[in-house]
Amino acid sequence: MKNNKLYRFLIGHSPVLRFRLLVQWGMLFWCLLLGIQLALFVRHFESGGSAAYYPRFPGVEAFLPIGALVSLKNWLINGQVDAVHPAALVLFLTFVGMAVLTRKSFCSWLCPVGTVEELMWKLGQRIFGRLWHPWAWLDRLLQSLKYLLLIFFVKLILIDMPAAVLKGFLAAPYWAVSDIKMLHFFTGLAGIPLLTIVVLSILSLFFRNPWCRYLCPYGALLGVVSLFSPSRIRRDSHHCIDCGACSRVCPARLPVATKDHIISPECTGCLTCVDKCPQPGALAMALLSKPLPKWLFPLLVLAVFSFGVAGGMLSGHWQTSLTYADYQRLIPLIPLLSH
Repeated sequence: MKNNKLYRFLIGHSPVLRFRLLVQWGMLFWCLLLGIQLALFVRHFESGGSAAYYPRFPGVEAFLPIGALVSLKNWLINGQVDAVHPAALVLFLTFVGMAVLTRKSFCSWLCPVGTVEELMWKLGQRIFGRLWHPWAWLDRLLQSLKYLLLIFFVKLILIDMPAAVLKGFLAAPYWAVSDIKMLHFFTGLAGIPLLTIVVLSILSLFFRNPWCRYLCPYGALLGVVSLFSPSRIRRDSHHCIDCGACSRVCPARLPVATKDHIISPECTGCLTCVDKCPQPGALAMALLSKPLPKWLFPLLVLAVFSFGVAGGMLSGHWQTSLTYADYQRLIPLIPLLSH
C-alpha cells in the first residue's frame, strides 16, 4: 500500500501537469491536422485539380528547421525575411524566444516528438515497473551527440555558407516545395529512416526520451539559449525537507534536490519537480529570483508562443508568396527535385 501511494504521488497528475498534457496533446493533434491538410492540398495539384482543394496552413513550416536557419542568416545579412516560407523563420525565432524567457519549454510543452516520447516512456514504466539508465559516462558521451550535430549545422549554414549560395538556396524550387518534400518523407518512410524511428520508439519504452536527450540538435540549440534565461528552478533550503522527490521525478534526471537553482541546458521547464514537491515554498520556477505561482509559468509559455505567431501574422511574415499557379508548376516537378 505504501509503495502504491508513493507511485501515485510520483506519477499521478495534478491540475498543472494535466494542463501541460492538454497543451502537449492539443499541439500534437494540431500538427497532425496540419499534415493532413497539407496532404489534401498536395493531392489537389497531383490530381490535376480533380480532387477537392484545401488550403495549406503556414504552420507546417515549423518542420523546416534547417531551412529556417538559412532564412535566419539571410535575414541577418540582407535584412529580408524570406517570402517563400516566412513562417519558418517566425516560428524558429518564436521557439528561440521561448528559450530565452521560459527555458526549453518548447520541448516539454509544444514539441510533438517530445509528447510521443513522453507517452512511450510512461507506457514502458507502466509495463515494466521501471525505467533504465545508461552508465553515467555513457550518458554524458551520448548527450554530446546532439551538440555535435548542432555545431555541424551552425558551421555549415551560419558560418560557411556564402551569400551567393544562400540566395541560390532560397530561390531554388527545392526550397519552395521543401514542406511537401518533408511530407513525402514521412508518408513514404522506408529503409534506414523507418528503422531509425522504430528503434528509437522501442528504446523510448526503456529509457526516457532517447531522441530528445541524445540526438535532437534543435533541443540542443534551445538548451544553450536557455542558459541565458532569467527563469529557472529555485530551491529554498530553509523550506526543503530533503525528501529527494524532485530529483526522482525529473525527466531530465537533474539533481534538483542538491542544488539551490537549476540552470542546466537539459531543463525543459516541465514543472514536474515543482508540482511533486510536498513542501510548500521549497521549490518553484522563479523569474529574476522571484518565485512564480504554479499557474503563471504555463501562461507565460503560451503567451510567448502566441505573441510570436501573432507578430508574424500582423507583420505580414506568415503566408507564403507562392501562388496557386506556382504550385501547379512546381508540384509535378517534385520527383525531379533532389537539391
